[in-house]
Amino acid sequence: MSFRTRRVLFSTPFYVVFQFFLLKYIFLLIGGINDALLVILAVLFGLLRVIPMIFEAKKSRKITRFLQTLDGVWMWASLMFFIEVIIIYLIGVFVEIPKLLIYILLAIVPVLGIYNYYKAHKLVVNERVLKLDKLTQDIDIVQLSDVHFGAVRHKELIKQIADKLKELEDACELVIISGDLADGSSVVESHDFDAFKEVNMPIIFTPGNHDFYPGVGSVIDACKNAGIIVLDNDKFEFKDLNIYGLTYSFGDIEMPTADEIRDSLNPDLVNIVNYHVPYRWDEFSSLGFDIQLSGHTHGGQFYPAIFLTELMFKYNEGLFKNDLDKYLHVTTGVGSMDTPMRWGTDSELVILKLRKN
Repeated sequence: MSFRTRRVLFSTPFYVVFQFFLLKYIFLLIGGINDALLVILAVLFGLLRVIPMIFEAKKSRKITRFLQTLDGVWMWASLMFFIEVIIIYLIGVFVEIPKLLIYILLAIVPVLGIYNYYKAHKLVVNERVLKLDKLTQDIDIVQLSDVHFGAVRHKELIKQIADKLKELEDACELVIISGDLADGSSVVESHDFDAFKEVNMPIIFTPGNHDFYPGVGSVIDACKNAGIIVLDNDKFEFKDLNIYGLTYSFGDIEMPTADEIRDSLNPDLVNIVNYHVPYRWDEFSSLGFDIQLSGHTHGGQFYPAIFLTELMFKYNEGLFKNDLDKYLHVTTGVGSMDTPMRWGTDSELVILKLRKN
């Protein structure tokens, strides 16, 4: 049983209780409802969270993917309704709010949900310029991360990314995926990533934390079938670039030592470390890496979670440069975790334009 599955099973009883009280207070705002019916609704929401997940772990099906997407959308809506209910009740302490205004406020959530869903599914291309001393030629690479292939975003997302990459073939030379190609919410089969075969650029991938949840072996197998170069604590040289892929490490997975990582460097080339999480930048810079490519944060994915991730992560999203003239780029990712919603962040591919300083 994966970490993600254990997390969902553990949290579901609390989720059911939360749903009961959320629904109770929403219905109190518009007239009330029988508690027995609320219990049934809350339990149904809990089952919607668990049952499709169990089936998806064995074999992915359209119906279970639809149900998991429905659960993801409702989970986002629940958070928005929760915030609204708190605001309405706090205002109600001081002034009486007309029923019509309450209805209008509650209607904001589904309207906002349409925008959030659209935003999560609209793939955009952003650009960043990095100036480097050791380059002898301009190189444009595409970085992406956090695809989260799974029950909520499945093969249609892989096809969407591949189509966008094909559009960039004339402008770019290399693709780097900075982890979490898979999500863990569904099984990964050996030909799930085959759409990437159509991309006429080398594609490099290094596993992130979520890639272990469906079994990192199955993710790597699907990558190799799609012609993707897997850098699992290994390096790959391309023109003026030396790219080292450092796999995300859990507590029971031993990481390479600092000396082993240093041995991967090539002092004559621009050294890039592809590491899923935006940590250890100072360490990698001091070792000699010129660029660190990361993801993981999703930039917070949607408000108000964005404010929380800005507190949690020193480098939440964007391009950073330190006193050693080394770069860190943290992408907001392509896919979405648990809920297919975005608000305030892009579902992005980023062209990194490497230029001679």
